[in-house]
Amino acid sequence: MFDIIVWGGAALSLAGLFGLVWCIFRVMKARKAGLSDEELRATVQGVLPWNLASLFLSVLGLMLVILGISFG
Repeated sequence: MFDIIVWGGAALSLAGLFGLVWCIFRVMKARKAGLSDEELRATVQGVLPWNLASLFLSVLGLMLVILGISFG
């Protein structure tokens, strides 16, 4: 039972990590495109909710891993 929680948490953490990497690449691409200051700011503001959601997903997954290891 707790093995499922551990592996599910690991999957959530990896999904969050991939989301964070996607956010990094998206902002790097926008910076290299030579956008104006306002356009770059708009891009970063658009990526910010995805970044926070990915971070939350990763933290939630790590919490599940710790929970599964502690009780398992």
